[in-house]
Amino acid sequence: MGGAESAHRVLALAGGRRRGPWWRLALCLLLAGCAPREWPAGPVTGDTELASHAVMAPDGARLPLRTWAAKGQPHAVILALHGLNDYSGQFLEDAAPLLTAGGVVLYAYDQRGFGAAPDRGLWPGAETLVADARDTIAVLRARHPGLPLVLLGESMGGAIALLAGEGVADRVVLVAPALWSRDAMGSVLSGLLWLAAHTLPKLGLENSAPGFRASDNDAALRRLGRDPLVLHSTRVEVLWGVTNLMDAAVAALPQCCATPTLVLVGAHDQIVPQTPVRRALRGARLTVGRYEEGYHLLLRDSIREKVVADILAWIAQPGAGLPSGADAAGRVWLSQPDP
Repeated sequence: MGGAESAHRVLALAGGRRRGPWWRLALCLLLAGCAPREWPAGPVTGDTELASHAVMAPDGARLPLRTWAAKGQPHAVILALHGLNDYSGQFLEDAAPLLTAGGVVLYAYDQRGFGAAPDRGLWPGAETLVADARDTIAVLRARHPGLPLVLLGESMGGAIALLAGEGVADRVVLVAPALWSRDAMGSVLSGLLWLAAHTLPKLGLENSAPGFRASDNDAALRRLGRDPLVLHSTRVEVLWGVTNLMDAAVAALPQCCATPTLVLVGAHDQIVPQTPVRRALRGARLTVGRYEEGYHLLLRDSIREKVVADILAWIAQPGAGLPSGADAAGRVWLSQPDP
């Protein structure tokens, strides 16, 4: 969420004017002292533990945790990973009551660099984010023996879930996953991103941009805009790190998905370009659902009840069709030629 809009600003940041020799000299001086950084997990000091309101990571980092109990007899456990610049409290506010009413025990934590987690606004690296998810899955499985363990990720969280869930979770659900690799960006945009990340890595880009709409739920968008725990700008080096993550997720698709995997996309998604996503998903062994009325934030959109009903039905029976018919629409969409 959010940061993809910032990515479109890289073109304006790094290009568009004729450069003279002075600029090349300045660039060399900048490159000598600038590079995108990561803030990964520290040394292991213990085991992953669930505190009352936090996941305590092996390096001692405290990742704020939110838990929603199932209404009635639980049928599954979902660990949900939020998107870029979001956090655990926002992205499930509309969907959590629907999921718990369907018999799901729901967990979500603030990932490092986001919400109230450590190193807010900084990029921890894909390896650390994936390790946190896998460690938390192991702890939740021990807490809820016998229940299917589902890893759900939205946008950036979808890319993390794709890498973290294989062989560890019982099901993986990717909601509007960030699958926009450098190859799909093309040499111009990926080159300009490299230039920006290696000259102005700490520069913060505003997330909002004219013409981009993340959801048709205006109330949810207002909440996002006012919430102090939502990051409203993205450092260029974070965009660089997210692109590394997307590269890794797209590269993993041809080898997945022994773990049953559901991908849900919206036809009106303006945050993650849909042609690269379609290209990446072709040939992968997974179920793709597409919603003609959907935007990027499907769990907050006006069709969220339909989306959640599909998720619950698929968790119960991965081999069956989705109640809404979105999987049939997904097959048609995958078969369409790229522009």
